[in-house]
Amino acid sequence: MKWLLKSEPDVYSWDDLVKDKKAVWDGINNNAALKYMRSMEKGELCLIYHTGDERQAVGIAEITKTVYPDPKLDDPKRLVFDIKPKSKLKNPIGIADIKADPFFNDWLFVKIGRLFVVPVTDEQWERLMKMAGM
Repeated sequence: MKWLLKSEPDVYSWDDLVKDKKAVWDGINNNAALKYMRSMEKGELCLIYHTGDERQAVGIAEITKTVYPDPKLDDPKRLVFDIKPKSKLKNPIGIADIKADPFFNDWLFVKIGRLFVVPVTDEQWERLMKMAGM
């Protein structure tokens, strides 16, 4: 499986991840997103999507450590995982471009925009990578 991870770029951006070389992906409290996180596996790829004013996918990261309880919180239900940057997209993929393609109409990212962790099928990933010029 592959994933789309949403991030507020003014809180933590793709450039921050590249600079840091790795990151603990935290701050997720939506039950559906936490459920998806539990099925992540080391080595899977993630599309990093900037929310806010940017509203575009900008890079690809790799999961380096699967979910574990957030060490900063005293709540075993709050989970985190570790990622590292792989590559910047040649062409960022804007939400308008994704929504304009009927292929993505049933994708959870389009249907339920509030999720910060969304699964991406192989077919969706392939289509997104073509859109990004990869």
